[in-house]
Amino acid sequence: MLRFTLFLLLVFFSSLASSSARPAPFAMRISCGARENVRTPPTYASWYKDFGYTGGIPANATPPSFITPPLRTLRYFPLSDGSENCYGINRVPKGHYTVRIFFGLIAQPEFDNEPLFDVSVEGTLIHSLESGWTGNDEQAFVEALVFLLDGTISICFHSTGHGDPAIISIEILQVDDKAYYFGPEWGKGVILKTTSRLTCGTSKARFDEDYSGDHWGGDRYWHPIRTFGQNADEPRSTENAIKKASDAPNFYPDALYQSAIVSTDSQPDLSYTIDVDPNKNYSIWLHFAEIDSSIRGAGQRVFDVLINGNTLFENIDVVERTGDRYTALVLNTTVVVSGRTLTITFRPKSGNHAIINAIEVFQIISAESKTSPEEVKALQALKKALGLPTRFGWNGDPCVPEEHPWSGVDCHFDKSGSKWFIDGLDLDNQGLKGYLPDDISHLHHLQNLNLSGNTIHGSIPSSLGTVASLKFLDLSYNLLNGSIPESLGQLTELRRLNLNGNSLSGRVPAALGGRLLNGASFNFTDNAGLCGIPGLRTCGPHLSAGAKVGITFGASLSLLLLVICSVCYWKRRQNILRAQQMAARGAPYAKARTQFSHDIQMSRHHNHHQNHHHNHGNTRTAAENGPSLLS
Repeated sequence: MLRFTLFLLLVFFSSLASSSARPAPFAMRISCGARENVRTPPTYASWYKDFGYTGGIPANATPPSFITPPLRTLRYFPLSDGSENCYGINRVPKGHYTVRIFFGLIAQPEFDNEPLFDVSVEGTLIHSLESGWTGNDEQAFVEALVFLLDGTISICFHSTGHGDPAIISIEILQVDDKAYYFGPEWGKGVILKTTSRLTCGTSKARFDEDYSGDHWGGDRYWHPIRTFGQNADEPRSTENAIKKASDAPNFYPDALYQSAIVSTDSQPDLSYTIDVDPNKNYSIWLHFAEIDSSIRGAGQRVFDVLINGNTLFENIDVVERTGDRYTALVLNTTVVVSGRTLTITFRPKSGNHAIINAIEVFQIISAESKTSPEEVKALQALKKALGLPTRFGWNGDPCVPEEHPWSGVDCHFDKSGSKWFIDGLDLDNQGLKGYLPDDISHLHHLQNLNLSGNTIHGSIPSSLGTVASLKFLDLSYNLLNGSIPESLGQLTELRRLNLNGNSLSGRVPAALGGRLLNGASFNFTDNAGLCGIPGLRTCGPHLSAGAKVGITFGASLSLLLLVICSVCYWKRRQNILRAQQMAARGAPYAKARTQFSHDIQMSRHHNHHQNHHHNHGNTRTAAENGPSLLS
C-alpha cells in the first residue's frame, strides 16, 4: 500500500512538473521554391514546402555562403510580376519573433549573379543588399527581432532595378517576450535588426542549434572571429561549464562563453570596428566570462569599454561582478552613431589585459505604422475588380515602407490615429478593363481619383457619393453607362468632375448643375444620352437611346395586341351571324313564308302553262330549273 501511495505521489508531481513546463516556442521554416517538406543535416531541422504564400517563380538555387541552409531550391521575383512581392503567412501566434531570410543565386547562367534589392517586414524596411554581399557570410541573410500581434506576418522584397530578388529560405522563430530588452524605448514599436554577432577566439561558425541552445533564444548565427588584428591579441578557450549563461530572457548558449580573445602586452587595447549606417541608434550587447586560467580572483583584470572614443563602462571586473570565474556577464548600452563606423574598444586599467567573449550589435528601427485595414481591403477589391496587371505589384502594405508605396497610390499619415490613409489614386491610361466596385466607397479619405483613358465598363457606383473628401474625380474616356448617380451631388468638396467620353444617359443631377455656378469645373460632353444642363440638350421630348428603344418596344407590343383583339372580335362576329342564319331557317314564320312563296310560284306556273301550252308544252319553269331564292 505504501509503495502504491508513493507511486501516485510520484505520478502527481511528475504531471504537475510537466504541466508547468514551458511549451516549445512556435517555429516555422520555409524552404522557398520547394514542392515537398525537407529536413537538413546536421540538426535535421524541418522546412515546410513553399505553397500558397506568394507569387514568383521557383527555381534551382546556388547557395552564396557555406552558412546558408543546405536547400536546393529558391523562389525569385521577376520585375514583370511587379516591383513589390510578398510572403503573406497566416496563423502565426501573437508574440515576439526572430525573422531571418537567406538570399540565394539562381542556378542559371543568364541571371544576374548578385541581385540587389530591399527587404521589409510588416511594412518596415529592414535591409538593402549592397554590392559584394555574396562574398560576406554575414550578408548572406538578414535577421530582425519583431513583434507580431495580429496573427499574420508580411515579408516583402522590393526590386531596385538590379536583378530579380531571389530567396532560399524564411525562418519565423518565437523568442521570449522580453528578449533583448534595452530600456524604456524598447517595445512593440521597435524592430532590432542584427548588424553583427560575433563569437570571439574561435574559427568555428555556429548557430544556437549547433550549441544545443535553448529554443526560446531563437537560432542565432554566431560569426567566428579568432583575432581582431594580426599579432594584436590571443585566443582563449575552456571546457569548463559556464554558469548563468542560458538564463531568461535571452537564453545564450553556455558554449558561447567557452572561447574569448584577450589583449597582449604589446597591444593592451582590444578594438573591433564595423561599418554601420550613419545617424542611427544601435543596441550593443557585450558578453564576458573569465575563462583565463591565469586570473584567480577579483582585481586581477579591470578594464573600461569605449564606443567611438566615449567611455560607456568603467572599471569592469568580470570576476567581481559575477562573483566567480566561469560565470557569464552581459552588458548592454544604446548609442547614436553619426558616422559610418562603430568602434568598440576594451582598454585595460589593471592587469594590462582586457577580455571579450562575444559581441552583438543591433540597429534600432522604429516600426512603421500600417495603412488602415479597411482601406487596404478596399484597394484589394479594386485591384480585383479592375483586373490590375501583375506589373503593378500591389502586394503588402500600400503606403509602407515609404520608399516603396504601391504604384499609382498616394498616402497621407494621420498622426492622431498613427495610421496611413489613401488620399489619391492615379491609374489613368493603364489598360484597365474591369468595373468600379462598391468597395471604393471605403476609401474614406480619398481626395483625387483618376481612372481616365481606360476601358472600364458598367455603371458609376452610387456609393461613390459617400466619399465626402473627394475633390477631383476623372472617369473620362471609358465605357461607363447608365445614369449619373444622384449621390454625386452630395460631394460638396468636388471641384473637378470629368465624365466625358462615356455612354452615360439621363438627366444630370440638379445638385451638380447648380455647382457650376460656384466655379466648379465639370465635363459631361460626348455622352449622347445626357441632358439637363447648359451645354447639353434639354430633357423632355428628346429621349435617350434607351428610352426610345423602350417606347418603340411598348408601341409595337400595343399594336400587336390590338391586331390580335380585332381578329378575335371579327371571328366572333362571323360566328354569331352564321348562328343567327341557321336559326332563322327553322323558325315557323320562315316556313310559312316559304310555303306562301311556293304557292305563288305554283299559281304562276299553272297560269302560264294554260296560256302557252300550245307553244311551250316541253319548257321547264325557273322554279323547276333551280332552288328558291329564299333558301
